[in-house]
Amino acid sequence: MELLRDVDDLPADDRQFVAALERGLRVLRMFSSAHETLSNGELSRGTALSKATISRLTYTLSRLGYLTHDPASGRYRLGPGALALGYASLSKFDVRQVARPLMQNLADYAGASVALCARDGLNMIYLEFRRSPNALGLGLDIGDRIPLATTSVGRAYLAAMSDEERKPLLDEIRRNDPSAWPKVRRGIEQAIRDVAERGYCTSLGDWVPEIHSLGVPLDVNSPYGILSFNIGGLASTLPPRLIETDLAPRLIGLTRRVAEMLGASAAAERLPVKPVKSGR
Repeated sequence: MELLRDVDDLPADDRQFVAALERGLRVLRMFSSAHETLSNGELSRGTALSKATISRLTYTLSRLGYLTHDPASGRYRLGPGALALGYASLSKFDVRQVARPLMQNLADYAGASVALCARDGLNMIYLEFRRSPNALGLGLDIGDRIPLATTSVGRAYLAAMSDEERKPLLDEIRRNDPSAWPKVRRGIEQAIRDVAERGYCTSLGDWVPEIHSLGVPLDVNSPYGILSFNIGGLASTLPPRLIETDLAPRLIGLTRRVAEMLGASAAAERLPVKPVKSGR
């Protein structure tokens, strides 16, 4: 299950689809930890909606409490209404509560960040995020989105899908960027093999050149469908040998532990048991 289907894939004659609501949600989705405040002009450019439409939407969302407006700067930020919706969704999501201390321990050990993600269209969205105090990276946080096709957490998600489920999604990835597809496809195909054989996959500079990461899927009965964990950080912090011998077994172990604590024994049994050879 995905959080929001790509609007371009919806039938043009779908009478159940409320276009005005979609435009309002499109505005809300523009905000993130990297873009905490936005102007009407920035929202117009980012959503491909006219300035007049954006003006009406931001006015309405502000009146309803989903945005707050700073008259001095003319910029908007998410309001209490939007934050309450997000909290209501995540507060009952048991896997976050179970995983959080394990994720923090692993982040501290690795000197990196550990994330739990679900799919949102052609992106993965951060549901939980823990970082070592010493970690350097991209400054991401809960609610931020990263690409599905070129990150380890996204590739782990794809690897956990059935062939039947994965095929239309791969077609969508291809259509989204045809010129990049040959290289992207090779990375995804390698990730599928790696998860099947080793339990994890990697992205070594495939998304951001200086960032290395590894991902492990978690297929439990969650409201967000298939989930994935990853460890990410600077390439200098996460060299391939350390990933293979030390961090991959630890992330697989974390994922197994979370699955067991959630009572998903079948999901835990699908993950290999790998001995840890500490590289620290």
